[in-house]
Amino acid sequence: MKIAFLGYGNMADALASKWSRKHDVFFGGRSAEKAAALAAKHGGGSGSAAEAAAFGDVIILATHNTAVFDIIEQAGGAAAFTGKVVVDINNPISTETFLTTRTDGRSLTEAIADALPGAHVSKAFNMSQARVWSREDMTWDGRPLVVGFTADDGAAEVTATLVSDTGAQPLLLGGNEFAYQLEAIAAVVIKQLFSGADAMTVMNLINPADKPI
Repeated sequence: MKIAFLGYGNMADALASKWSRKHDVFFGGRSAEKAAALAAKHGGGSGSAAEAAAFGDVIILATHNTAVFDIIEQAGGAAAFTGKVVVDINNPISTETFLTTRTDGRSLTEAIADALPGAHVSKAFNMSQARVWSREDMTWDGRPLVVGFTADDGAAEVTATLVSDTGAQPLLLGGNEFAYQLEAIAAVVIKQLFSGADAMTVMNLINPADKPI
């Protein structure tokens, strides 16, 4: 696959460390220098947001959650995303109250899907911080990290593959109407991290069948 990151922060860096082994990657955003630095590190390409959107079959929205709609406009607006799989990895969570900053009772993912009617949208990778995705061994206490995600029909298979390619186990929770719950679970993890929990703290779904031998 051709995977384009709109953004070049820690999450883009961590996920690219896994995906660049199997896929072509590209980094785009306002800072050509920062995008080029990640491209050099992971063996990918770099350029503007519009060039990233044109490159990718899959586009990862890896900006701060408050910048998502700005970067969509920089990339060319809704038309630039038509036919693409768009993965929302963001959490609209206040780090003061640890509550959602959304005021309409819907998820950021649903708002993105509304803004990109020609794209296939999913929510994934939002419940663990960047250092988790940099880890080679994606097991905790001998059990695989289960990554819950939501997706419309056109994004589900690709998103599951992206999860598997990190070494984690994908779990489709349903359509994007369930993305709000993923954001709420992430708020619990974020609160723990801000309270001093280890950076490798994760919210895992334990299946007794996966118990260590």
